[in-house]
Formats: sequence, C-alpha cells, structure tokens
Amino acid sequence: MRLLVIEDNRQLVTNLFEYFEARGHVLDVAPDGITGLHLATTQNYDALILDWMLPRMEGPEVLRRLRQEHGLEVPVIMLTARDELPDKIAGFRAGADDYLTKPFALPELEVRLEALHVRAQGRNPRKVLEVDDLVLDLATLEAQRAGQALHLYPACRKLLEVLMRASPAAVTRQQLEFALWGDELPDGDLLRSHIYELRRSVDGPFARKLIHTLPRVGYRLGAPAAEGRDEPA
Repeated sequence: MRLLVIEDNRQLVTNLFEYFEARGHVLDVAPDGITGLHLATTQNYDALILDWMLPRMEGPEVLRRLRQEHGLEVPVIMLTARDELPDKIAGFRAGADDYLTKPFALPELEVRLEALHVRAQGRNPRKVLEVDDLVLDLATLEAQRAGQALHLYPACRKLLEVLMRASPAAVTRQQLEFALWGDELPDGDLLRSHIYELRRSVDGPFARKLIHTLPRVGYRLGAPAAEGRDEPA
C-alpha cells in the first residue's frame, strides 16, 4: 500500500516508517494538516493515517475538506490519543473510516489499514495501472507499452505492479524484496536479476527509459523528465 501519514510526532513517524516500509509499504509524511491536505489531494494514496491534534489544521478539519470540498473517498484511519466517546463520534462524523487510539499495536494498525484498503478496492476496484505509456491490466495480467505487448515473468510482473502503484515515488530494495519473498529472502542478489529482466522488457525496445535506479535507495518508475541522474542496477 501507498500510505500518507499526517502526524507531527517525529518518534511515532519513525516507528511507523520502520515497521511499514519493512513490510513493503510506501509511506509519505506530512507534519501538519495543511501539508497533509495538499498531499492527499494531489497524490494517489491507498489510505491515510491521520492524527487529531496537528499544527496549522486539525485532523477533523482535514477530513471535512477532503470529503466535502474535494470529494475524496480515500480510506482514513484516525490515530489519536483522544479516546472519549464524543471524540470518536466527531471523528467518524467528520469522515473517518476507522478510529484507533494511542497507545496502539503496530500489527493492529496494519490489519485495520489492510481491511480498509480491501473494502475500498471493492467499492472502486483499480484494475488497470497506467504510468506514462505503460499499462498493466491487473485482471488479465497483460502489460503493454505504447500499444506493444510485454512478455513478463511472474516475478517481473509483481515488481512492475509495485513500482507502478508507487509511481512517481521511489521504492526501496527492501520493499521490492519483501513484495517478492516476504521475510524468506533467497541467497544471492536475485532482485538485481529480476530488475534486469524487467528493464529488458519495459525499457529495452524504447528510447525513453521509465525504470530508474536511485543509488543507495532503490528504484522509481516514471517519465525520464521527472528523474535526476540514474545509475544502472
């Protein structure tokens, strides 16, 4: 999942990043409500983690604007120390899909987010991913670039899906490895081999390259104009 964390507690943000990124999720962070509202309305996220007490704009007002002014249905879970019933009612009435009080267990937050994501896909299933002239049909598992069919091994197709869902954000090597093998990593650098094969299919026949290496970070999929200097995998 690609998640937006709207939270000003730096230690909590660090804990969320360490936990969720190790499990293959992609996270962005906003330290205040106005920045969070801007990111939520200009980027695509699978779910939002939203604090109540935020600088510049509080969580319920962020929610109200997301729902009423922008009409966004992205799942939102409020993560807050406010645990009184009136607070919970106010949070749901503002547009929250779920409400979790601090302190909390990270696995429980993950399960709740996954449940919200599954329900959201049921309401508005995203069956086709598109980035630039690259298309991946999740129903038929067919990939095309500029109308030309791409032949992908299952591992390469999975990597492509992860990169396309995250685009234009970067995806770390650890996130890609987790997407393929979970916690049971194979011996050797098989990820490099799969990325090489994916590049051969997606970029090989074309002048413009879409898969970019970010040294010491991972990879990003997007138009070349949006990228800086890249190095080969």
